[in-house]
Amino acid sequence: MNGVFSTLRRSLATIVIVALAVIVAVWMWNHYALSPWTRDGRVRADVVRVTPDISGLVTEVEVTDNQPVKAGDLLFVLDRPRYQLALDQTKAEIASARATLAQAKRVANRDLALGDLVARETHEQNVAAVKTAQAALSQALATRDGAALDLERTQVRASVNGVVTNLDLHPGDYVGAGTQAMALIDTDSLRVEGYFEETKLDKIRIGAPATVKLMGDDHVLRGHVESIAAGINDSTRSDSSNLLPTVEASFSWVRLAQRIPVRIRIDEVPEGTRLIAGRTATVTIEPEGDE
Repeated sequence: MNGVFSTLRRSLATIVIVALAVIVAVWMWNHYALSPWTRDGRVRADVVRVTPDISGLVTEVEVTDNQPVKAGDLLFVLDRPRYQLALDQTKAEIASARATLAQAKRVANRDLALGDLVARETHEQNVAAVKTAQAALSQALATRDGAALDLERTQVRASVNGVVTNLDLHPGDYVGAGTQAMALIDTDSLRVEGYFEETKLDKIRIGAPATVKLMGDDHVLRGHVESIAAGINDSTRSDSSNLLPTVEASFSWVRLAQRIPVRIRIDEVPEGTRLIAGRTATVTIEPEGDE
C-alpha cells in the first residue's frame, strides 16, 4: 500500500511540475511574443537649429551649455554696431529723398502757377520729377525698415522653451546667414518612442495607457499612445540607374519582424526623473480588451 501511495505522490509531483512548466511557458510566450511591450524605446525631442538670418561677428553669448531657456530669451548677439550704422545711413537717405521731393514739388507748383508761360514739356518733366522723388522716398523708407529688421535680428532669441546643448559658440566667431549656431532641445516636445514588432501592432490602439521605465531609473512614467508611424524605410529596395527597383535577395525561411515606431505622450513624470533625449526605455502598452 505504501508503495502505491509513494508512486502516486511521485506521479502527482511530476504532473504538478509539468503543469507549472506549461503555465510558465505559455506565460512567457504570451509576454515575450504577443504582449505589446518592448525594450527598444527612446526618449526623443524636437531639436531647434538656431540659425540667424543675417551674417556677422558674434559679440555676445548670453547662455551657457545645458542652460534652460524660455521662449523669447536672448541667446546671442551679432555685430550690432555695424547694423546700427546701416540703419543710420538709411535715415540719412530718407532725409535726402524728402528734401529732393520737396524741391520737386516746389518747382512743379511754381510752374503750375505760371500756367501757359511754362512749356507743356517742361511741366510734364516737373511732374515726372515729383513722381520719381516720391518713388525714391518710398524706396528709402523700405530700405530703412529692412535695416531696422536686420538690427532687431542681431539679437537672436529662443523660439521655444528648451535647453541649450552642445554649445560651441564664442564671442569673436563669425556666423553666416543660414548657418546653424547652436542646438536647442524643445522640452515641450519631449516624448518616448517605442519600436514595436509589427506582429504586436494589432494589440496597440491610439489612446491606450502606457508605462515607461527608463534604463537606470526605478521610477515609472505614465502616458498614452499618441500615434503610430505611417511608414518606415524599406532597406531591401533601392532605385537603379534605369529607374527600376533593385530588391535584395532574402532567405524565405528567415523573416524578421519589422520595428514600427509608436509615439508615447508622457502624462506623468515622477519628481527627480531626468527626461534626456536619447535615453533608452522599456515601454509597455495595455493591449486592447484589457480595459
